[in-house]
Amino acid sequence: MNQTPQAAIYSPVAQIDALMPDIAAPVDAADFPQTILRFRNDRAAASVGLDSLSDEAWIAHFGRFEPLPGTLPRPLALRYHGHQFRHYNPDIGDGRGFLFAQMRDSDGRLMDLGTKGSGQTPYSRFGDGRLTLKGGVREILATEMLEALGVNTSKTLSIIETGEALERNDEPSPTRGAAMVRLSHSHIRIGSFQRAAFLEDRALLEKLTDYALTHLYGEVPGDNPPAQLLGRVVERTADLAASYMVAGFVHGVLNSDNINVTGESFDYGPWRFTPLWDANFTAAYFDHQGLYAFGRQAEAIHWDVAQLAVSLRALVEAAPLIEQLERFPALYAQAMARRFCWRLGVVPGDGADAMIAAAVRGMAMSGTGIDRFFHDWRGGVAREGHDYDDAAWDAFRGAIAGFAGVEDARRHDYWTDAAPCSMHIEEVEAIWSAIDTDDDWAPLHAKVAAIRRMGAAHSECIAAA
Repeated sequence: MNQTPQAAIYSPVAQIDALMPDIAAPVDAADFPQTILRFRNDRAAASVGLDSLSDEAWIAHFGRFEPLPGTLPRPLALRYHGHQFRHYNPDIGDGRGFLFAQMRDSDGRLMDLGTKGSGQTPYSRFGDGRLTLKGGVREILATEMLEALGVNTSKTLSIIETGEALERNDEPSPTRGAAMVRLSHSHIRIGSFQRAAFLEDRALLEKLTDYALTHLYGEVPGDNPPAQLLGRVVERTADLAASYMVAGFVHGVLNSDNINVTGESFDYGPWRFTPLWDANFTAAYFDHQGLYAFGRQAEAIHWDVAQLAVSLRALVEAAPLIEQLERFPALYAQAMARRFCWRLGVVPGDGADAMIAAAVRGMAMSGTGIDRFFHDWRGGVAREGHDYDDAAWDAFRGAIAGFAGVEDARRHDYWTDAAPCSMHIEEVEAIWSAIDTDDDWAPLHAKVAAIRRMGAAHSECIAAA
């Protein structure tokens, strides 16, 4: 979890060609009035050999979308379907983004550069194909915080302001526009498979399955490739669901078109970090039923993965697919134990489920925040000067006594800070206000630095798994 990527030599590829023309439509980027570089993530860029680009070249590629050498000659807007709040929608696809390039990272993994706000596509419907600058800033904050907390997430590579004034119904308008580039381990979604199944395109389903196993998981397809793939997706997404919980994160829109088959989190719209362990906390103002509330995220992701199984049913019998789906709850519980112990800085062991339940009860009964709890109990021992002696914590104090602290769990000076690094809505709004009102980017850059320092404090723990 949360290890700084190694530098890589630029290694471009175009593996998506194996799925063309069925998977995407060639498109052109918008011609923006301005291209002002606002954020470049050289740490992420180094992992794919792009950190040596000059600012001028960076803007040319990620603001004007001039092709990178050796990869896709033209952007591709991906086609997919999806269940959106449990309602099937066959009329979606990349409406304001596209796949811009593919390359290998320092570990040899196939990586995509995808965009958001890069212009209209055949799937834009009535949208303008644009991204607000505020949306781009929020994506930086979400991805940086999640990466620091060990979540398998896309990386925000670049934000370029476009000089456009956008009209939006859910924020004060006109508001500034931006083009974003994200670095992801694939943009193939559950919805990509749903579209193929909807169209009864068996050949495309087989090609998608082979592509995912071969290029995304690095596996040779075996006797039952669909069940093999579903098993990998179940494993990755169960871990993803657990990582959201331990981070105190609410994605907000866990539709099947927002679930990547690599189990990597991406596409951050109405996200929030919940201050308290509140199962009913929601991020999206339009999630009136709490479908994707904090405590329902594992259920939602499992349901989405079941839709992948339904799609793969066109290729194989149901029994092996059901067998893989039924592994999800146990895998989720295992991932919760592993990740909770990692953030807490204790060695995983027997009794983790009871320890976690006691911690959740303690937080709920005392009103202790999630970040505060993990900060105060790092290494399995309460910080001096912080009172955890009341009855709310009786069960947890007994449970945590059976867990040894990881060696050097508090080695980093971050753990001596009076308060933990958090990312709640008030600070998000304050960071944006400084940019919007005074064009002051210092609070954003300071927050990114603080988040990365917290990430370093976690990654120094030898139990990072």
